[in-house]
Amino acid sequence: MQSVNVKPVVAVTMGDPSGIGPEIVLKTLMTPMIYEVCKPFIIGNADILAKSAGILNQSPVFHKIKSPREALYTFGTIDVLDPGNYDTSGIVFSSVQAKAGMMAFDYVKKSIELGLAGEIDAVSTAPINKAALRAAKINFIGHTEIYAELTKAPYALTMFNVHKLRVFFVSRHLSLRDAIAYANKGNVLRFIRNIDTEFKKLGFEKPKIAVAAINPHGGEGGMFGTEEITDLIPAVEEAKKLGIHAVGPVPADSVFHLGAQGRYDCILSMYHDQGHIACKTLDFDKSVTLTLGLPFMRSSVDHGTAFDIAGKGIANAASMIESTRVVAEYSKMAIARQESGK
Repeated sequence: MQSVNVKPVVAVTMGDPSGIGPEIVLKTLMTPMIYEVCKPFIIGNADILAKSAGILNQSPVFHKIKSPREALYTFGTIDVLDPGNYDTSGIVFSSVQAKAGMMAFDYVKKSIELGLAGEIDAVSTAPINKAALRAAKINFIGHTEIYAELTKAPYALTMFNVHKLRVFFVSRHLSLRDAIAYANKGNVLRFIRNIDTEFKKLGFEKPKIAVAAINPHGGEGGMFGTEEITDLIPAVEEAKKLGIHAVGPVPADSVFHLGAQGRYDCILSMYHDQGHIACKTLDFDKSVTLTLGLPFMRSSVDHGTAFDIAGKGIANAASMIESTRVVAEYSKMAIARQESGK
């Protein structure tokens, strides 16, 4: 879309206006480093952002735009694109509100519209609230589902990024019993193939993908469980026949440590907590989520709307800042790969 020497254009969605989203996106765009790595602007509401700025005793200059092409992308001036025409006088912090859920959904939809039109390179999303979405009669449970459905992507891969550790998940929101059953040969192989495809788009010639084991010590030849024998080893072997550099299954008590050291390009975790615990223990604030497989790059903070502290001016913006920085980094990698013609 543009020269690799040009900073990627990153839309930062404000999230649920009743949560900490307005505060943390404001803090993010008041961080000089962000303007060094990308061209950021907020998709949200300037009045609510100004209210948050007042709580922080800040008075930034807001520049209202209708298109990314109108943005100034200059530190000290915050570009804001508002896709709606909402009366925000009734919006209060720390409360589940249908209007807030609809506004948050509109911000996400606008980012998708801009991404599909090629007007942005990436999007960094502040948290939305599932209860507010439900109150607004929006039948999605989260960001990933919205982006996958509305972009009509063939798949949406969730990847945690924290320092050198990159972790994917075969399943996320399933019970542990159901998650283990879901991690069968077919599903594991499908994920390995999709990860290989997406990493090659980022410039990895032959990404090294470690598959985490399910059972203690990888099952010890069937003594502690047979899933490695019946499903994980066959999936890895089949992937190797396809020319994919897959390894494992590697015992879960060591695979994440090795990944953090840079031994693997990424790790395929078998279920939600297996990978989440490793990443968040390594660095909770710097753990961010990326969604690969979409027509554009997308990242998100790895926390919720935090209604308990919303509107108090004490929210930690470290994850939002990292989400925006990381998605700019990966977006630039993808642009470089595209322009290399490979």
